Amino acid sequence: MLILGTYKTRAVNPYKRIVKLTLTTFAIGIPSFPVFAQIGEIAAAPVTGSVLVQIDQSNTLGAPPLIGAQAPALDKNGKPTESLLPPTPASTTKIYTMPAATGPSEMDLRQLWTELKLNNPQLASLRESYLSAKATVPQIAAPANPQIGLVWSGMPSNSPFALGGANAPTAQNPSGISNNNSISFAQPFQFPGKKSLASDIANTNAEALLAQSEASYLQLGAQLSSLFYSALASQKQLQVLRDSVVRLEMIKNVAKARYSNNAAAYVEYLNAQVAQSAAQADQFNAERQLDVAIKTINTLVGRHAREKLVLRADVRRALNNVPTLVELEDYAETSHPSLKSSSLQLEAARKGVDLAKKAYLPDFQVIGSSYTPRGPFAPNNGAMFYQLEFDLIIPLYFFTKEKYGVEQAQRSQAAAEAGNISNRQQIVLGVNTAYAVYEQARNQTQFLRDRQVPQADAAYKVGLTQYSNNGQGFNDLLTAQTQLRNLEIGLAQAESNLMQAQAILYVSAGKEPF
Repeated sequence: MLILGTYKTRAVNPYKRIVKLTLTTFAIGIPSFPVFAQIGEIAAAPVTGSVLVQIDQSNTLGAPPLIGAQAPALDKNGKPTESLLPPTPASTTKIYTMPAATGPSEMDLRQLWTELKLNNPQLASLRESYLSAKATVPQIAAPANPQIGLVWSGMPSNSPFALGGANAPTAQNPSGISNNNSISFAQPFQFPGKKSLASDIANTNAEALLAQSEASYLQLGAQLSSLFYSALASQKQLQVLRDSVVRLEMIKNVAKARYSNNAAAYVEYLNAQVAQSAAQADQFNAERQLDVAIKTINTLVGRHAREKLVLRADVRRALNNVPTLVELEDYAETSHPSLKSSSLQLEAARKGVDLAKKAYLPDFQVIGSSYTPRGPFAPNNGAMFYQLEFDLIIPLYFFTKEKYGVEQAQRSQAAAEAGNISNRQQIVLGVNTAYAVYEQARNQTQFLRDRQVPQADAAYKVGLTQYSNNGQGFNDLLTAQTQLRNLEIGLAQAESNLMQAQAILYVSAGKEPF
């Protein structure tokens, strides 16, 4: 069976320049059996009990496989399937604001966070909400609009406007139709300090909204980091499974050669083949998980889900350069966006109390008007008079509205203070919890990397050597190979958990994980 390359198993002359595993010191000639037609050809001539494992060097095991969004599907003629090609502007769904072929195809975590900040629709919505809130500040600070009025007085009921006979004496109206008219200009004013305080409150609330958007950015970044390291773990698992397939191919070749020399049972070969098929089935699951993770990452950072994306990272840097718990707590209490937002909300609530108390103070209105005893469209045949009016708008009804307005503002301030304290406690608790998870993930990763995986690798090599030499311990060899594969997959998952724990630790302290 050919898996991830070309493998040939055959009996050869010992003088050929090949790598051999010496099984026995004697040779037995047997005819070829039909059951081996699918996997190779066993020579009918006498053989020396040597095994050749030939690997196609053009297909290296170091590069991760191209799957899902990384490799286009091919039709029966070997051409890329149109439905899986990178999207064009004509075929792109209208919900995507970016073209399908933007940005580099190879990204690390820092680049993905930058793409998230620039192109995520949720963050774009929060930015627009912040700008909308900021636009209300100059509106509140602007003075009230003036009022301009035109007054005609002294008009009889039968001549409501009397534009043509204004001030013209008649038998019915000896003094004229319209006795006088006036033009007025009114400008209301709030008590000094009310508008500036109200605009300051609006600006503080807008800044609190900006801090909330920064906290949402960190939360989405934590989700992106988890997906990023999960995808890297899937890539590492694929590599481990490919290595496992190669090891099982070697075990199959040894069992096959021993069976051809009547030194082993055929069931050993079948067991090795079944184990290899199981490893191949696990590869399909890992490929599917990687494909889903890459599509989710593309969607989260505002790219098209079908875009090609290659992830790169150094997982070993998570073991170093992590601040202490005290340093992270201090940083969170001074720089976390959620705490900044709650502090700004508390500040706005305190200013709201001051503004509510200013409601007891009166507002003003100034009215200037000109008066003349003539119609508005008549010749200027009357004297002009001017009038200045100053009004006070005072609270009445025993200050009921103002009193309960102050109480409402004070209750809001108390709620904001309690929320700020609760938010601070939750942030510190989250930092402590994330740090404990990080410590556990780091210890588990070090234990797997330094002890369990090397021990399992040594057990597999010993088992392979013993089985190759004397045919003993086939079941032990399969068990050792399975344990090695499971531990290598566990190490890849542990490294992914470590990096995710590190990212969440930084985010819980209000910091980007790089």
